[in-house]
Amino acid sequence: MTASTDGPGEGAVLDGPVRSRGLEPGPGIRSGLRGLPSRLTPATIGAGVVAAVFGCTGPALIVIDGAAAAGVPGVIISSWIFGIYVFGGLISLFLALRYRMPAVGAYSIPGAVLAVGALGSYEFSDLVGAFLVAGLLVLALGLSGLIGTVARLLPLPIVMAMIAGALIRFGTEVVNAAAAAPWIVGSAIAGFLVLSRFVPSVPGALGALGAGLVAAIATGALSGDGAAVEGWTLPVLVVPTFDVGALLAVALPLAVLVIAAENAQAYGVLLSQGYRPPVNAMTVASGVGGALAPLFGGHNANVAGPMTAICAGPQAGPDKDARYAASVVNGVVFIAFGVLAGLAVTAVTALPVELVSAVAGLAMIGVLVSSFRGAFGEGRFRVGALTALVVAMSGIAPLGISSPFWALVAGVLASAVLEGRDFRSAPA
Repeated sequence: MTASTDGPGEGAVLDGPVRSRGLEPGPGIRSGLRGLPSRLTPATIGAGVVAAVFGCTGPALIVIDGAAAAGVPGVIISSWIFGIYVFGGLISLFLALRYRMPAVGAYSIPGAVLAVGALGSYEFSDLVGAFLVAGLLVLALGLSGLIGTVARLLPLPIVMAMIAGALIRFGTEVVNAAAAAPWIVGSAIAGFLVLSRFVPSVPGALGALGAGLVAAIATGALSGDGAAVEGWTLPVLVVPTFDVGALLAVALPLAVLVIAAENAQAYGVLLSQGYRPPVNAMTVASGVGGALAPLFGGHNANVAGPMTAICAGPQAGPDKDARYAASVVNGVVFIAFGVLAGLAVTAVTALPVELVSAVAGLAMIGVLVSSFRGAFGEGRFRVGALTALVVAMSGIAPLGISSPFWALVAGVLASAVLEGRDFRSAPA
């Protein structure tokens, strides 16, 4: 692996053991800012924009449409969007600049589904209290260093297989989208191939977005129906209240989702690309985001797996030390989207869902290839890796906990029973 050219200890891609206790040291924010201008290339900017487009479309609609259907006032919905995108963007800026690593902050998409699904069962202030407790639980786990210890003990092939299984749905969605909107997705694929072949310095996914957008305009597929969010409004402070039922039904599952789904995916993605992820710092940042976003009505703002995959993958350029700039771009766009939520939502929701799915899937190709290679390329933990792959692909969610967590559990158990020798021969 390589280090930055800015000096010893200043690279995001480092060799050496992972610290398991306390916050990991990093190059520092000043180092990240100093190196940022030269890292803002067409590749990193394009990857950051593609990740932001994905994060600001479908995931936002889960919150907007679900809250509107439950009768939540538009001003509260705008404030909710402000909370998760502004603090998610700040997480991106902090982690990217401090560690010079392409970790992206947003929010848990399954967590959003959980949150809007509970709107009809509890008072909104009770849900805000549950969001706050979830964030504090994540923060406590991050400060304890326990997550870092667990991550250090997980066999890498099993983690890589979990990532491949969790992200493969983005690949299959390209096929489904092509069946539903062949002209738009076909144009997007053509744009991806042309740009990747002839202008490799620019992410092919950006070509997919441009060509698909032209096709959408030509076929009249752009939607003129804005989402149910008011125009620009100031965010509002929401006073939390606490209900035991909401804490059990929402706070605990949400905290587990943040740790076991989002942080685990982002950790695995960064590993697959050769980084040494600061897992404790990522957990602490997710806990701080989870404690601040609820003050404005939002559920947990945390490190997010899919957007990290886009910014950390080969689409962000060949220089791994430069890819953190993609996360900075993504964070700036997220913050702007959160501040201008009522106005921005109308624009981004006009994009056809098939185009967004195609662009996201194409942007994941490099990460998927790396993940499969890491899962099965070295010859160890193959049964455990295959088990993790299948479970992650299944999408099961027992106890409300999504499949990436169960994939890790099942993969480790399978290897413990059938591949015990691999644990003894595994490198430190």
